[in-house]
Amino acid sequence: MMHAARGLWQACPVPPPYSLILFDLDGTLVDPAGAITGGISEALRAHGLAVPDQDALQAMVGPPLLHSLGVIAGVPAPLIGAVITTYRAGYRSTGMQQSRPYPGVARGVEILAEAGAVVAVATQKPEWLAEELLETQGLRSLFASVHGSPRDERLAATGKTSIIRAALDTHPAVARRAVMVGDRRHDVEGARANGLPGVGVAWGFAAPGELEEAGAAAVVHTADELLEVLRGGL
Repeated sequence: MMHAARGLWQACPVPPPYSLILFDLDGTLVDPAGAITGGISEALRAHGLAVPDQDALQAMVGPPLLHSLGVIAGVPAPLIGAVITTYRAGYRSTGMQQSRPYPGVARGVEILAEAGAVVAVATQKPEWLAEELLETQGLRSLFASVHGSPRDERLAATGKTSIIRAALDTHPAVARRAVMVGDRRHDVEGARANGLPGVGVAWGFAAPGELEEAGAAAVVHTADELLEVLRGGL
């Protein structure tokens, strides 16, 4: 469980060693509070499809939905587009409002930016939807930029590696001193593919050992631990 940050998030007396800090969205910055797994379940039922167990639903949070529906939920390819459309409609109607920022993390982003870091979002959620979620949660103004998947999810999904690369290309002046923070192996693997350290957060949706096996430079369990790592370097 994610606990509210106490002391360390309250002050960052020295600039962090990273000039660019990239954050994943769902499971890292924002707790979907069941909106994603519940929404996927409802969309599958609406199309007369079987709903996988909770572990499988949890595993669908993070990777592109186009991939997860086919590989994890076993949705036939001709139906995937319709299921995504149904899911997105429900998510925009109620799911975004159900989501909540994890305790202490939003304030931590503010403090890191105040200390001189450029802070951005790199998510596999469609970029337009990530922007909308951040606006709904009152978080958009905290980030210099937002990077995500293409609007049309019927196209080949953009991998996390290329999304992180887009963020680096947007901020070339600080790209050499960058770090990625996320809750799934895709975040860590995408960071490593771009030559960055990846910090895993244990309050998200990773299975036990997933982040370590992916090669995370550190795995943190609280917002305080995250700030300690970002302040100290890897």
